[in-house]
Amino acid sequence: MALRKNPLKLNKLQLRTLALAQVLANDQGDADESSGEITLLHLPHIHGDHVHIGSFTVSARDASGFANPSVWTALTRKGLVRDTDGPGITLTADGVAYDTGLSDRFVKPSDH
Repeated sequence: MALRKNPLKLNKLQLRTLALAQVLANDQGDADESSGEITLLHLPHIHGDHVHIGSFTVSARDASGFANPSVWTALTRKGLVRDTDGPGITLTADGVAYDTGLSDRFVKPSDH
């Protein structure tokens, strides 16, 4: 039986937000080798019509989930992220490994 795409039935905004968080985690996250979790100490802020995530420029529309508490609540409920007591968001090992199918669709190298 083939693996099902999006088995947790994340909506489009949740998928985009998780995919961007994964890119950010790979670029500047604080990894815990024992648990497989990666903590994002801060999330990028949108300026103008885009946001910078690592070496990529992403449209503000695609990154709007970063500022949406409902997205983080849903991702937490599904076990993909967890809030830390301090600032930041932690991607669980499941969140780091979740295949969103979007990681290469809406990021492009930054021109500035």
